[in-house]
This record gives sequence, C-alpha cells and structure tokens, in this order.
Amino acid sequence: MSTSSVNLEDVPSESLMSELLRRMRCSSKPDKRLILIGPPGSGKGTQSPIIKDEYCLCHLATGDMLRAAVAAKTPLGIKAKEAMDKGELVSDDLVVGIIDEALKKPSCQKGFILDGFPRTVVQAEKLDVMLQNRGTKVDKVLNFAIDDAILEERITGRWIHPASGRSYHTKFAPPKAPGIDDVTGEPLIQRKDDTAAVLKSRLEAFHRQTEPVIDYYAKKGNVVNLPAEKPPQAVTAEVKKVLS
Repeated sequence: MSTSSVNLEDVPSESLMSELLRRMRCSSKPDKRLILIGPPGSGKGTQSPIIKDEYCLCHLATGDMLRAAVAAKTPLGIKAKEAMDKGELVSDDLVVGIIDEALKKPSCQKGFILDGFPRTVVQAEKLDVMLQNRGTKVDKVLNFAIDDAILEERITGRWIHPASGRSYHTKFAPPKAPGIDDVTGEPLIQRKDDTAAVLKSRLEAFHRQTEPVIDYYAKKGNVVNLPAEKPPQAVTAEVKKVLS
C-alpha cells in the first residue's frame, strides 16, 4: 500500500469490520458488468445505487472519473486536461483507458455499472475491445425505456422553492396554492433544465445518440428493456428479476 493511501491503523474498528463483512458477503455474488441507458428523468439515478449495493459493483460515471483523473494528475488525466484546456473533447480512447484503470480497483472486483457511457457505437466497440483484452464482456444493458410524453409530464411538472430546496409537482405533489410554497408563501420556480423546450432538445439528442448504441447491443442479445414508467419499487423488482 502506498504512503499516500489511508493508514489502516487510523480507521475505526467498526469501519474495518463492516467493510470486511461487506467483502465476505460480496465474495459469493456473481460478477456483473452492466451498462445503464436511459433519458433524463427515466430513474437511472434512483436504481443505480440500489444495484451497486445489491451486487457489490462499482459505479463508473465517466464525467466524475475524468475529473478525478485530472485532479490526481495520472498520465491519462494529464492528457485529458491538455484536451480540455484546448477546448477539445476528450478522445474515446482516453475515456476507455480511464475506465480500464478504474477496473483495477478492489471495489470493481465484482464488476461495474457504467452510466453515461458508451454514447456512440464507436465508444461501444472500443469498450468491447478493452473488456475483451481483460477476458470479460458486458453482461447486460439495462434500457430504461419510457415514453417521451410520460417523461415530459414527470419533468416539466417539477417546481422548487429555491431557498429551502422543497420540491413540488403540479400533478403528483402539488402545492396548496398553485406556484406558491406551502410553508413560506414565496413563489416557486422551475429549473431551467425542467422546461419543455430544454427537455425536448435533450430527448432529441438522447434518441439520436443512443438508439444506435441500443441496437448495437441488441444484436448481441444482451439488452433488457425495463418498464421505467412504473414506480421505483416496481422497477427495482424488475431489475432484480433480470439480474438474478
């Protein structure tokens, strides 16, 4: 262990024991390599931590990983920073390299959840080659399938009280008086991203980019369509069913 790592002598016994017990529990779990695909508001963010804990996987969010690699000044992070400083997109090879690095961590021993990557068929192909070199492959692609109209109702109905962070929904959890916070009587606002116009362009971009990726994996026979319009508990039950 390197000197920059946590000194285990300083870690409380309860933390060490709970981590040891977690690893023992996880040792009997089957390996799983999963990709989550779904439009904004489809519930990926809700299901991801549940899947991660249930199957002892590491959650790989490529945006966070890039930032971490840049901050840690890893060789790949330095290259990524050079691209970002020039205002260029970080190359697919670099992102796949950063995923490859992350898979060496003990937390990824049982597999991973990839969220927000791959976004293109080229990225999917590069990911497959990297996994092949490691002697593994993607097991399942969980497609959070949901009708755009349902998403629009879910997202554009969201209103928040900025000072407290209290949130409301015009249909599912309306305030007592339209547009007014129940507690303070102050006006509610809608987030910029939650407006119909912004959502429409985000959904168009999502479909344009990811439909080919879903087709690519469907040809390999590992896409599972989840009924993402259902309540979260029902989606969780469906996930457990397809992964068991």
